[in-house]
Amino acid sequence: MSRRTLLGVLWVCCFVLLSSFGGAVPALALGGTLPSIDQPAPGFTLPSNSGEGIVSLAGYRGKWVVVYFYPADFTPGCTIEARKFQQDLPQYGDRSTAILGISADDVTSHAEFCDAEGLKFPLLADANGLVSKAYGSWIGIRSARHTFIVDPAGVLRATFTGVTPIVHSREVLARLDELQGRDG
Repeated sequence: MSRRTLLGVLWVCCFVLLSSFGGAVPALALGGTLPSIDQPAPGFTLPSNSGEGIVSLAGYRGKWVVVYFYPADFTPGCTIEARKFQQDLPQYGDRSTAILGISADDVTSHAEFCDAEGLKFPLLADANGLVSKAYGSWIGIRSARHTFIVDPAGVLRATFTGVTPIVHSREVLARLDELQGRDG
């Protein structure tokens, strides 16, 4: 049997095996299995640099929430992304939407990052990556750059992977407008 024939047979076998599982195949992204749209968002409680020092997703019931995961404080892409969210923070407020940033950095690093960049939204410390993993946003020792929109009932409404930091906040605002039935 030629190598080409063998590879063809293996490809068909893999396809048959995968299709035999039936049902919907979970969405995958770099970082793992993403939570399902229109299902309750994975809950979390994490240490934060702001307020009481602990932030819980459940504490935001009744508001829209943008949960964004990013690799590390003080890196170029993450700094741009955070600055853009901060720049657009009044527009998020107009949409009754809170911003929560999550990475594996500790609370001290988050506080320094917020001070250096003038950030007025909470950054949460996911040191062991458990929340990032629940959102399919963990790569080895860091969070992947993914964003999720959670509605006031705690239901996941949108997922962003393959994020481009410089335009991302505008993309999120546009999707919020669609979800909230606004003209923008």
